[in-house]
Amino acid sequence: MRAIRVHEFGDPDVLRLEELPTPSPVDGEVLVRIQAAGVNPYETYVRSGNYRALPALPYTPGVDGAGVVVQTAGDVPLEAGARVYVSDSLSGTYAEYALCRAEDVHPLPDDLSFAQGAALGVPYATAFRTLFQRDRVRRGELLLVHGASGAVGIATVQFALAAGLTVVGTAGSGAGRELVAAQGGVLALDHNDTDHLAQAYRQTGERGFDVVVELLANVNLGDDLTALARGGRVLVVGSRGPVEITPRDLMNVEGSILGVMASLSTAQETAETHAAIASGLRDGVLRPVVGREMSLAEAPRAHRHIMERHALGRLVLVP
Repeated sequence: MRAIRVHEFGDPDVLRLEELPTPSPVDGEVLVRIQAAGVNPYETYVRSGNYRALPALPYTPGVDGAGVVVQTAGDVPLEAGARVYVSDSLSGTYAEYALCRAEDVHPLPDDLSFAQGAALGVPYATAFRTLFQRDRVRRGELLLVHGASGAVGIATVQFALAAGLTVVGTAGSGAGRELVAAQGGVLALDHNDTDHLAQAYRQTGERGFDVVVELLANVNLGDDLTALARGGRVLVVGSRGPVEITPRDLMNVEGSILGVMASLSTAQETAETHAAIASGLRDGVLRPVVGREMSLAEAPRAHRHIMERHALGRLVLVP
């Protein structure tokens, strides 16, 4: 099979397309023919060697994907030919085939494309964990999604709207703002405008936001604290470096800052997450957005592209 292989940590050019043996499942495992693989920002940090936990070399990146079950082993309630999305992989999803634990393989509705299925894993799991596990958002609360046009941002907006929150989102391009607004009833602001946070604050009647979901904390966290309502919470989903804040801004509203790391979910929380995703797909309130598809051989270019600040939904690799 063709697969991306990393033999040394470094820049995107260490992502090399190679021929590897197709893996075989053992008890409790599933072999999936990957039709689309999702690309996550944290995979660029791992590839560069700048992440808290690094895999043994060589390795194949990727935890998200969608495709068709080829083979199972042991007591696995999946049949060959079933359309599925995967939320983790033992062998990596930047490949034509991926070996997965049975609990990480989930049914993919017929009305979703494989590319959309590859957008479900990390983005929607992160969004659900952010809003409903790390926090407990409530109907009627005011939410700011700071960086709403990317895969996690769109998933957060969709979950929040379904839960009855009032949502304001920011994006760095006109196309991004159109995408955010198209989710329905969302005010989309330009986060390149130096006045955008003041505009967002005014939209709350100068009450402030109950919740801010922050996708780039090293740039925005200090300012986010000035936009909180009393008792407001900032949930940090993404950051690419250090940041300086003024603690008094947090004290003035008795606010809080919460970190989010979906990979730290317990087995029970993970099961709850994917049950919620399945329910949202059935109800039509969750609709993954694919912004760009690239070939597997273009993985280096995909890693460069995903670090740009004008994300539009999900970036996927197609083997």
